Amino acid sequence: MKNSVKIALAGAFLIALGGSYWFYRHWGGKPGEGPPRPVPVTAAITQTADFPLILRGLGTVTAFNTVNVQSRLLGNIVKINFIEGQSVRQGDILIEIDPRPVQAALDQAKATLARDQAILVSGRKDLARYSKLLGQNYVSQMQYTQQQSTVDAGEATVKMDEAAVDSAQLNLEYSTIRSPIDGVTGIKQIDIGNLVPANSQTLVVVTQIKPIYVIFTLPETDTLRVRKAMQDGPLTVLAYDEADEKQIAQGVLNLVDNQIDQTTGTVKLKAQFANNDGSLWPGQFVNAHLVVETVKNGVTAPSVAIQSGPKGRYAYVIGQDDVIEMRPVTVVQTERQIALIGSGLRGGEKLVTSGYSQLAPGMRVDVKESSPTVHAGDFGR
Repeated sequence: MKNSVKIALAGAFLIALGGSYWFYRHWGGKPGEGPPRPVPVTAAITQTADFPLILRGLGTVTAFNTVNVQSRLLGNIVKINFIEGQSVRQGDILIEIDPRPVQAALDQAKATLARDQAILVSGRKDLARYSKLLGQNYVSQMQYTQQQSTVDAGEATVKMDEAAVDSAQLNLEYSTIRSPIDGVTGIKQIDIGNLVPANSQTLVVVTQIKPIYVIFTLPETDTLRVRKAMQDGPLTVLAYDEADEKQIAQGVLNLVDNQIDQTTGTVKLKAQFANNDGSLWPGQFVNAHLVVETVKNGVTAPSVAIQSGPKGRYAYVIGQDDVIEMRPVTVVQTERQIALIGSGLRGGEKLVTSGYSQLAPGMRVDVKESSPTVHAGDFGR
């Protein structure tokens, strides 16, 4: 009988001890202290939104067109009609070269043409007269043939004179140097009075920046994914500043280069931007974000709500009566502190975003404040 009592007492002690341990383990309290206070945390609610899947690459802004403006003839500069850094349109006059030498050459060519045209007119009249006399046997066949040759030579001379006039006229037009493209002028490399040679000295560089290109690189492992995505339509490229924090412009991917750089294991891609506000400038470094796909109605959560443990990623989900559950999750991609959830969460669930160190599954929490809700649409802001 005494042994039975002892066994009963020992069992009661062990049950009490186990209960105390369970209470301490799960509620963070001590026996006799009553239910512990809920742990204060902050929380956020999962959202459903369209989420862009992005590939990143470092890029360089490249001008749409760049022209080194040169003179096509030798001459002295008499006028400069642009201000450095000025926007110009195609056909605008940039520089004027002294036109007097080419004007004199043009006048001389025109005079030569007029003289030879008069000689040709006289020769044709003689040929017409010889033709009539030949039929009446007043001139020989040889005389007629010689006159025909004279007329033919005169016609060739006139054509040559006309070409000389056209050439002189073209040189006169070349004395006025116009912008070949719409763009922005750079630093002028000449001054009024300079004698410039023909086709050998850059006078000013005109750069077209509307539209403009961004050339960036991606790992070769992304090449196939990008090419497949391009088959479904144009891909959006977002240009971000060097800090990769602020979006500068939005454009469209033009092409994937036809070869991979074996030294770096990367491939070049080229995107075109309208650049109407001039936010992109040739030579500028940018971070290119290539949107290869947009997940429709994806479940998103603040990245701070996703924790990593020995068994992978998880999140504390606040359920009924503010009791938390540790739930395994998978993350597809994280952008701007927003995680796209692959599995484990649904839209509208409340997640703990701070106070994790005091938590364990089954504990109650007290949501002191909610974290600001960030939407996937905020990526480009």
